[in-house]
Amino acid sequence: MMATVYSRTTGTKVNMSMKGSGEALAQLIAEKDNPKTDIWFGGTGDPHLQAAEQGLTLEYKSPLLPQLYPWARKQAEDAKYRTVGVYLGPVGFGFNTELLARKKAQAPKSWADLLKPEYKGEVQMANPASSGTAYTVIATLVQIMGEDKAFDYLKSLHKNISTYTRSGTAPIKAAARAKPWSRSASCTTSPPRPSRAFLWVPPRLPRAPVPKSAP
Repeated sequence: MMATVYSRTTGTKVNMSMKGSGEALAQLIAEKDNPKTDIWFGGTGDPHLQAAEQGLTLEYKSPLLPQLYPWARKQAEDAKYRTVGVYLGPVGFGFNTELLARKKAQAPKSWADLLKPEYKGEVQMANPASSGTAYTVIATLVQIMGEDKAFDYLKSLHKNISTYTRSGTAPIKAAARAKPWSRSASCTTSPPRPSRAFLWVPPRLPRAPVPKSAP
């Protein structure tokens, strides 16, 4: 939709591809000496900040910057204006209540509940190597639990995970389709469907930089 609206209002044709934040960063690194990307928009914050620190993006100060929230402006300042916060999203997990009812399973109410034996093979999570969302989940768990306990938790959670998806949005889509039902991920911007419920934990902040090939 963004590409369509931009093309209609500016007359400029846009070719847009969807990637996980980790994949997008890997592409920018691979194309460092021959950039093919003009704008990197959206996704989680850490890969964007890494791109800024590695000099993969350029400084840009929008004339609309003063209209943003203070946290978004601070991100821009901290990154020397190579990236800026565009939205704030909490991290949590979702589940399909209809599928839980059919399995006669109780809905999980905490991260610890996801370790229960009854959920073996029923949990999906994105791969942090390709998904910024999954990376953000791990970083959030480290903040909540401490590093050692967080990685002990992830080792235990691994026993219940059926698939590590490439994209951070894939597990919640699987939950909506009544596939293995849970995911650790960020929230969507649209209201949840009746068959889903969400439990949230403290957020991380995403950023959007301008790659070096941009004019």
